[in-house]
Amino acid sequence: MTSPATLSPDQTASRLDEFTVIDVRGPGEYASGHVPGAHNVPLDRMAEALPALKAAAARNSLLVVCASGVRSTRAAEILADADIASTTLTGGTSAWEGAGHELDRPAGAKAVWPMERQVRLAAGSLVVAGILAGRRFPAARWLSAGIGSGLVFSAVSNTCGMAAALSKLPHNRAPQAAPDLNETLEALQS
Repeated sequence: MTSPATLSPDQTASRLDEFTVIDVRGPGEYASGHVPGAHNVPLDRMAEALPALKAAAARNSLLVVCASGVRSTRAAEILADADIASTTLTGGTSAWEGAGHELDRPAGAKAVWPMERQVRLAAGSLVVAGILAGRRFPAARWLSAGIGSGLVFSAVSNTCGMAAALSKLPHNRAPQAAPDLNETLEALQS
């Protein structure tokens, strides 16, 4: 499989009106700041969104965005498997903001760490806890081994079970005022 087409933040900014922007982060991450005009379709909901995304792609090119580019690359692969062309934003919203471009932030939205950072914190904490607890209870070292094995599997399979679990936590859910996925899919199809 070939890599998806990519654009830098500056290239994207000069052509933003040419794209339907799809942000594949979780609702909480999306609400904490997104590329102007982006629609939130979380990566774990891409399969059910494919018909709406195909309709949107028939009208405008799709630009897929996440925090750093990892999830948007995976989303672009899913779209390509469904014969839907897309482009990704190199470096994601982090690079977009770092290049001096504004993010849309709903009034009162709280900042949520990017999922990759949340995973690093959770995995690191669990590994340390397993090592420390293993000094008193040797079987607790299996916690560290399990987390390490999960990280290796995550890298090899390009999936992340811990991210999927963390995305269900209350702070990663969208605020009440945010559109739900069904509203987003209706907007993409019209």
